[in-house]
Amino acid sequence: MILETPEELADALPRNRALAGLDLGTVTIGVAVSDRSLSVATPLETIRRKKFGLDAARLLDIAKARELGGFVLGLPRNMDGSEGPRCQSTRAFARNLEKLTDLPISFWDERLSTVAAERALIEADTSRKRRAEVIDHVAAGYILQGLLDRLAHMRSNG
Repeated sequence: MILETPEELADALPRNRALAGLDLGTVTIGVAVSDRSLSVATPLETIRRKKFGLDAARLLDIAKARELGGFVLGLPRNMDGSEGPRCQSTRAFARNLEKLTDLPISFWDERLSTVAAERALIEADTSRKRRAEVIDHVAAGYILQGLLDRLAHMRSNG
């Protein structure tokens, strides 16, 4: 089931289950996972994209192994907030994934997540080669952490 807002996702999430954050690129999918208390996002891996079926199978393997409660896909909006072709592609990926799992799927505005990830890796004095290897799953961590922070804010005010 695809849920548009963090509020809808919060209502649909099973208790004590982690989330996966995804940074969908044309060549790779960055994957990050949260802890079960939905506090901290940790970059996990970068999947080299092949065919949707193989990519989805890997994501569902991760979900099963880690007993995940849902997926959050970075939504690459334009800087003015509008949605272009990359958003359409992300939404199509979510619709296809929805056919293969009952886990809730939601979106998080990913504007500048890759920029933030790149900056953090440079500050950590990560080599250019290593940055290229890890940038996607570090960006997924930023996407997921943004949503986790929003969920924590909702819990503290709700």
